[in-house]
Amino acid sequence: MLQQPLNTLMTVAAVAIALALPAALVVALDNVKRLGGDWQRSATVSVFLGSRVDEAQGAQLRQRLAQLPEVETVALISRAEGLSEFRDYSGLSSALDQLTENPLPVVLELQLYPAALKPAQLEPFIDRIEQLPEVDFLREDARWAQRFQAILALLRAGVSLLALLLGLGVLLVIGNSIRLEIESRRDEIRIMGLVGATARFARRRFLYIGAWYGLFGGALAAVLVTLMVWLLAAQAAPLEALYHRTFDIHGLGPAGIGALLLGSSLLGIAGSWIAVGRHLDLCDDR
Repeated sequence: MLQQPLNTLMTVAAVAIALALPAALVVALDNVKRLGGDWQRSATVSVFLGSRVDEAQGAQLRQRLAQLPEVETVALISRAEGLSEFRDYSGLSSALDQLTENPLPVVLELQLYPAALKPAQLEPFIDRIEQLPEVDFLREDARWAQRFQAILALLRAGVSLLALLLGLGVLLVIGNSIRLEIESRRDEIRIMGLVGATARFARRRFLYIGAWYGLFGGALAAVLVTLMVWLLAAQAAPLEALYHRTFDIHGLGPAGIGALLLGSSLLGIAGSWIAVGRHLDLCDDR
């Protein structure tokens, strides 16, 4: 490796770029999941009761719904509370003052357990609630959380496929580099064979080289991903100002870096094993 520093550097850089892309996508998905975590936990089903249902009837329905296994909590919003909230957010205070009676219905906000957001559980639950005689209509914020989870699952599958393809690319890059190493040391390998070196000894040397290629490539990939996270974190201030909250962008972390280094080393060993098994035998035949 040290005898051909330019080739070594190019191989390590190619491995690092191939590994950095899926690693960066995994980090991005993890941060999107973290950012959407609060939204998913706050996803509710808002149950708007009929105009003839008063607060007492709404409280009775609230107690019944709280007993359902899908429901974590139930909050009752009275007509007065709903009107006050609408007044604060709509900016129509003067128009609302002209109303002779409160037109808003009683609302029950159902906070569901995460397991109830799955399609197999959410759809039947919504159907049951809609059939209640006190219910006028529903607003399903929980369905958006369900869609968010489905999108994340699709993106995770795409990242996994991309990681698989780029992993195969790493095998090819390291395998080709080991092939060139074998070709450049053909005379040395023959001399080692003449003095009694075993084939296992010769193979072990190139397996170590492949492992180093993978390890250095994984380390450089971790540095690249960390640098990208640092640059993105520096640009998060405008987003924080818009939403009035802090967005902590997380990187790979110790476990992620360890998994990346281990995986890249194993890919290096696998790539060199394939190249050694094919080209070292051909070198011996010559």
